[in-house]
Amino acid sequence: MAKKAVNPLVIYLNDIDKDDLSLVGGKGANLGEMTKAGFPVPHGFAVTVASYDMFLDENGIRDEINKILKKIDRNNSDELTKASKKIEKIIMKGKLPLDVVKESIKAYKKISGRFKKGLVAVRSSATAEDLPGASFAGQQATFLNVKGESNLMEAIKGCWASLFTARAIFYREENRIDHEKVKISVIVQKMVQSDVSGVMFSIDPVTNDKDRVIIEAVWGLGEMIVQGSVVPDTYSVQKGTFDILFKEISDQAIQLARKGQKTIEIDVPKKQRDIQKISDEDIVKLAKLATRLQELYYFPQDIEWAKEGKNIYIVQTRPVTTIEGTSKKLKEEGQGIKTFEVPIIKGAAASPGVGIGKVRILKSPKQIERVKEGDVLVAPMTSPDYVPAMKRAVAIVTDQGGLTSHAAIVSRELGVPCVVGTKDATNKLKENTIVKVDGFKGNVYIGSVVRKEEKKTKIKEKKARIRTATNLYINLAEPERALELSKEYVDGVGLLRAEFMIANIGIHPKEAIKQKKQKDFINKLSSDISTFCRSFNPRPVVYRTTDFKTNEYRSLPGGEKWEPEEPNPMLGFRGAYRYITNPDVFNLEIQAIKKVRENYKNLWVMIPFVRSPEELARVRRLFAAEGLFDSATFKFWMMVELPVNVIRLKKFIDVGIDGISIGSNDLTMLLVGTDRDNSEVAEAFDEQSPVVKWALRRTIKMCNKYGVTSSICGQAPSTYDDLVRDLVRYGITSISVNPDAIYRVRQVISDAEKELIK
Repeated sequence: MAKKAVNPLVIYLNDIDKDDLSLVGGKGANLGEMTKAGFPVPHGFAVTVASYDMFLDENGIRDEINKILKKIDRNNSDELTKASKKIEKIIMKGKLPLDVVKESIKAYKKISGRFKKGLVAVRSSATAEDLPGASFAGQQATFLNVKGESNLMEAIKGCWASLFTARAIFYREENRIDHEKVKISVIVQKMVQSDVSGVMFSIDPVTNDKDRVIIEAVWGLGEMIVQGSVVPDTYSVQKGTFDILFKEISDQAIQLARKGQKTIEIDVPKKQRDIQKISDEDIVKLAKLATRLQELYYFPQDIEWAKEGKNIYIVQTRPVTTIEGTSKKLKEEGQGIKTFEVPIIKGAAASPGVGIGKVRILKSPKQIERVKEGDVLVAPMTSPDYVPAMKRAVAIVTDQGGLTSHAAIVSRELGVPCVVGTKDATNKLKENTIVKVDGFKGNVYIGSVVRKEEKKTKIKEKKARIRTATNLYINLAEPERALELSKEYVDGVGLLRAEFMIANIGIHPKEAIKQKKQKDFINKLSSDISTFCRSFNPRPVVYRTTDFKTNEYRSLPGGEKWEPEEPNPMLGFRGAYRYITNPDVFNLEIQAIKKVRENYKNLWVMIPFVRSPEELARVRRLFAAEGLFDSATFKFWMMVELPVNVIRLKKFIDVGIDGISIGSNDLTMLLVGTDRDNSEVAEAFDEQSPVVKWALRRTIKMCNKYGVTSSICGQAPSTYDDLVRDLVRYGITSISVNPDAIYRVRQVISDAEKELIK
């Protein structure tokens, strides 16, 4: 290998390594290191810092730039902008050194073909960029689809000028980085005309989970994902097994594409908008590349990638800059916070923590002075011009963007809770309204009233691992919490709600069938269910099939075409009756269940809202037709939540069930004739009333008599210790509770069992 020249003006990527940071900047050094290590990096070269220094010296402009910089007040945005424009004008008027021009054109011809004027991407690479502890994300310029020698020369000067944008000057001043010590190189690479592009992290950037790779993907060129102009797909992959833990598919309406030599925004074809942007195979391939890159650098990486045809390229990597302190913050923040009511807005959890304050809606950075200490900054998207206001804000909410948008990156660095990708926060939220922003869950709540039960003193729960004869299960709905909660001392999942997962699919099942997207529906649902089964394996996961009411189904995209408007959805077209009326729709769920059970035999099924033994028998036949009962590990349960279930329980058992679970919420409402969600009569809703206890006792005793298991999954056992003791005395097989009640209820069960033995 030829010896590297001292201070070359131009150098090819395959001649660069991590020791060349002072020569080619952080981005260039990383690209060279990856190229040498065999990663799929587009061919290219670097116009080095030596070329930049030669340009400043030959044009005699170094002192002129420094004088301008010394006079500015970083907190005066007008001064910053004027200074930036002056310096940009000076650089763009400067003449490129002849040697720099010759060497750059020679390298350009080599990577694009001697007689072709190939398209290239021209990117800035500062010497203080992509370093641990500081993120200069999005501060310097990038020029895409550059063609021809003269255009390349202008792009190189454009990159040099971008070292002095207002945002870059402010960032260096704010972080006490000497302007003279930051130099810039320019990376020129063969242009990847990406069909799909994105970013990925070799660690979860929000929770610091080292066992995960987080991948984001958008249609078209990748600048949109960095700018936060669109909400990306998000995929989570477990390291080691490379199992896809979950997928969130976005509905992307616009993309960035090349037209001639211009990069323009175009519409994404309608049939393509809401489908998964890369295959599962490519998701796994990217996750493996991310893992290898972390091994190469011995540090978690933030990686940009692009896919053109069948080829995947890595176009940039940098250290994740927001790790230190997050774990401590996760433990400290999220506790003792006032709980608001139902979230008014949901988005992506971009920076952990909780913030409560007045809403300040900004439509442009010119309004940043309106944000005072303790306000919640709400904007379509942030840019570096918003940073002064972001520092004053107690939380940040944006309409657009993903985990790598400006708002997300800066919020994590500032330690400010942030929710991005809400789509309509600037329209839904009102100026001066008090809101709570939950950066752990991606929710925004409105109001400031604390519920009565939250006024109680919080007692730190002892996590004693007490063995009990009665199984203790957990109620779950969100795939994102499966792995975390599987580590708690529980015997399985007693209620896995389908509704959350189906709502996340983002389409009414009938609409999916009409659009011939039922395979996507099945795959998305089975992927989410698998997340729970994988996390809890070999402990059972009891999946309650869909129990949306018509008003809830109508809210799904396309739902208004298929759902009737009922006067009383609570007692309407729901549960088992819906399955036998629309077996084609229910078959989507059955196929997802069947697919999951190919890999996880711990998945059981529970049927809700069954009005008669005949309904149950017809539903059972739908499962039998798919051969699910051929497996001895398959368990078929029924919910007991209607008075008829209690009264005719023997007939339901005769149909052929392995167990029941009591839905105490609906059962109480229907037994005492009280809507628990109606504040006018809420006090009459009593889960410990004599009639409810009679129903519980009768149900459990009959199950024991006829050899089927009994469980309960309503709210009652999570709330009332006395009821838990009664259930144990009645002989219940298992109790399923909310995550925050696990250890308290386990202790109550243990005490009750000891009393029985005595």
